[in-house]
Amino acid sequence: MASDGTIGFLGFGEAAFHMTRGLRGEGLRQFVAFDIDTNTPGKGEKIRRRAEETEVRLLESNAALASAADWILSAVTSDQAATAACQTAPHLGPEHLYADLNSVSPAVKQAIARTIASTGARFVEVAMMQPVPPYAHRVPILAGGEAAPEFQQRMTAHGMRIQIAGREVGTAAATKMFRSIMIKGMEALITECVLGAGKYGAEAGVFASLAESYPGIDWPALADYMIGRVVEHGERRAREMEEVAETLESIGIEPIMATATARRQEWSAKVGLKKYFGGEPPKSYREFLKAVAELETVAS
Repeated sequence: MASDGTIGFLGFGEAAFHMTRGLRGEGLRQFVAFDIDTNTPGKGEKIRRRAEETEVRLLESNAALASAADWILSAVTSDQAATAACQTAPHLGPEHLYADLNSVSPAVKQAIARTIASTGARFVEVAMMQPVPPYAHRVPILAGGEAAPEFQQRMTAHGMRIQIAGREVGTAAATKMFRSIMIKGMEALITECVLGAGKYGAEAGVFASLAESYPGIDWPALADYMIGRVVEHGERRAREMEEVAETLESIGIEPIMATATARRQEWSAKVGLKKYFGGEPPKSYREFLKAVAELETVAS
């Protein structure tokens, strides 16, 4: 980190916001961030509000971020991770540590690592193994790369939970990527299940039957949560699942489920659910069904 302990976030969305809030509770005080959407109508308002809430100083460029912080944590979107690294690289040097927190394929992580290494900066691949909001900075993390032990040592002192996946870049990303087939696939399955059952008022019966087959799971609560994630992050998750599909194809596995999951996640963005709910998740699957019905009426 910089001599004054400043941490810089490249991208200041949900993950960066919750991690900053948690780290501030651990006593860290100096945070800066650069987000290309800071002044974008419809997106910038939330970024600025979150920055004000967590006392994060928003900067105007990648160069300003690299000047203000020696430790940079990239938390953009999966489709922008490599671009963000390339745009930041000209401003990095041996004094910097660059940690990529984005959900991308092992191949993309390795490409980013090469970009950062060419500057003399240290690189860490980070895979966050649970959603960030419930955990904040204590979200379980797998870290990889030569600088992973340095990252682990410094940040666990501030309450972060970091395990080393290995010195080779790509192992942590692969672990998260193939886990996401299950997690994002379950989100897509529950969303589609509720959509269909809701047309017949059968969702309560479906959940009761699932509880018999899989006791111990509160299915209505799980539906509320997972459908909320699809509504709030469907577009980003679709891009992430497209990366999963590309990776599966590259190793000779037909991505049947990954492709279907990407389509259902993308559907949420296309029908305008995120806009309907003002960028926040619905409070329940019932609110979700009501919103879908209203949007279908408008579309017809």
